[in-house]
Amino acid sequence: MIDSLQPQLTSFMASTAGGYLPITYDASYWIEIAPGIEINRLTDRALKATSVTPAVQVVERAYGVLEVHHENQGEVYAAREAILQEIGLDESERLAARVLTSELLTGITDYQAMLINRSKKGSMIVEGQTLYILECHPAVYAAYACNQAEKRAEITVLDVTPYGAFGRLQLAGSEASILEAKNAVEVALWELTGRENKEGEKHL
Repeated sequence: MIDSLQPQLTSFMASTAGGYLPITYDASYWIEIAPGIEINRLTDRALKATSVTPAVQVVERAYGVLEVHHENQGEVYAAREAILQEIGLDESERLAARVLTSELLTGITDYQAMLINRSKKGSMIVEGQTLYILECHPAVYAAYACNQAEKRAEITVLDVTPYGAFGRLQLAGSEASILEAKNAVEVALWELTGRENKEGEKHL
């Protein structure tokens, strides 16, 4: 659950998502499930039970991801409850976050900035900035991590991939800002309660 979508994450979703786009500070709910085909059933349940709208639906064979949002937090909470009821689980049974990579590179050179900027979908990194890279599991936590980083630090969102085998997040900024963002991300993910997340474990 994201209580308030921050401006950069909202804009990133607007530039990449294929669904109905959120507005800054909307409440947002993300769920990832395996096998992926089951996400269709959960989308159907959420949209019939509430007034939320979906921005992201990814249906892969192994993993499915859904994002729904609304300006009214109550609608989003109701969608969450409808989804959890449909799969017969409580939120406490979700997987805890597992961080695979959490690193920063200071003083990025022009050439590396060019490589990053060619493949990213968000803003650009420039020479001299610090780059932060996060990889996490489940992948959907990358969106939550991005939102938390934006709340806590003056950073630039380069890329967010909240689906697939692992989630990925790339941020840029001054060294001090990125250190602050890195700390915010790690604390936020650590505070997400859930089942022990062992390597190779399936999602909900």
